[in-house]
This record gives sequence, structure tokens and C-alpha cells, in this order.
Amino acid sequence: MSAQDRSAVIVTGATSGIGLAVTRMFAADRPVFICARDAGNVAATVKELHATGADVDGQACDVRDPDQVREFVRAAVARFGAIGVLVNNAGRSGGGPTAQIADELWLDVLETNLTSVFRMTREVLTSGGMLARGHGRIINIASTAGKQGVVLGAPYSASKHGVVGFTKALGLELAKSGVTVNAVCPGYVETPMAQRVRQGYAQVWETTEEDVLQRFQTKIPLGRYGTPEEVAGLVGYLATESAAPITAQAMNVCGGLGNF
Repeated sequence: MSAQDRSAVIVTGATSGIGLAVTRMFAADRPVFICARDAGNVAATVKELHATGADVDGQACDVRDPDQVREFVRAAVARFGAIGVLVNNAGRSGGGPTAQIADELWLDVLETNLTSVFRMTREVLTSGGMLARGHGRIINIASTAGKQGVVLGAPYSASKHGVVGFTKALGLELAKSGVTVNAVCPGYVETPMAQRVRQGYAQVWETTEEDVLQRFQTKIPLGRYGTPEEVAGLVGYLATESAAPITAQAMNVCGGLGNF
């Protein structure tokens, strides 16, 4: 996209963690329409960013619900016009001993992390005006868990592998359309979800959250968790005109945790 492009950005799961960092970054110079499940959190985030002079709006949306996804994208277009950038960030953790995982958990992780990416993308390409515009960026927040297995995280890992596969397939499909499709794969990033993950492992391993944190940090060559802002930096680059030849890729932000 050109430096003058100020088309609207959609960010899902935008009220905390990586989604909030991405929203703040884009809101510095272009309109952003956000969603999360909790309407109060959406309103608070919009209010916070309005106070900085940002042009941000949004509404509650459960990305598992196709009707809400459709309504959300149409509301974004009504507010800001055709969508130039879509950041599919909404997601959840989920796992445990695989032999004990209930169908309900498996299906909810897949609906939240994978099927929602398909539905939101389809809606933005069509009613969001991205294909008709002939220019756009779709950036899916996947995970290094989308490239390698995660112990006690089979539903999460499977869903993120799916996001990577979807990204590569759609990127190739749209290569001549002016729309690029890429995935950003964070490793360990300090977010509210990361804290919940550590709590879950502490229960299963019958240890402390501090011990789990130490174990995870030991696995990271850089020796520390990343920050949401560091992940947002790559998202921002992929939305620039300089990134025009990059499509159908899954790029790590992980401190060396994964190297493929």
C-alpha cells in the first residue's frame, strides 16, 4: 500500500494483548474498526484511543457466529468504507491430555482460532470490498504452534496449523489480485492469554506458575518472552507497500524458538 493509503483496518480480538498493540499501532495514522466478544471492553478501548485523537470505532462480535461476523464487517464498511487491511487476531488457548479432551473443547478451539479466520476473511473480501478494491492485506495471527507440535496443546496446535495452511493456500489463490495474505507466528509473548496458559500447565504438572515460566524461558534462545508491540511491528510491516511481494508466508516472531 502506498504511504498515502488511509483505508480502514479491521482488527479482531482487539482489546488486549497482541490485538490491542496492533490496534494502537495502526490507529496512529488510519481508521481502525475493532471487535471483541465483550462490548464493554470494546467501548473502553475505543474511548481510550479516541482520547489520543485516533479514529477508532468497533462493536462486540463473537467470531464463532457467522451472522455476527457478517454484521460486524458491514458495520465497519458503513463507518469507514472499503477495508484495506484485515488482522485476524481473535483466538483462544485450549488443550490438556488429548485422551481426556471433550468434543466441545476441540470444536470451540477450532471454531475460534480457524473457522473464524475463514469466515472473517471471506466477508472482508466480498462485502468488505477488498477484492473489488484490488488492493489489500490479510494478516493472520497464527503461532509457532502452527509449525510444530505443542505438548498438551493438540487442539490449539491443530487450529494454528490450519491457519498457516489456509494462509498459504489463499495467498497463492489471490497472488494476482492485489491482495496479499500472510501469517505472523508469535512464540511466547507476554499477554493475558500467556498467563492463563502458564496457569493451566502449572495445574497439570503440579508445579508453580513461576516454574512453568522458567521452563518456557529456558526453551527460548533469546531467553525471554516477546512483547505484543514486537509482534505488532511485523504486522505493520506486512501492511506496507514495501511488503507487496510477500504473500503466502508464515513468519515467526519468537526469539529463535522456531527456525522454519
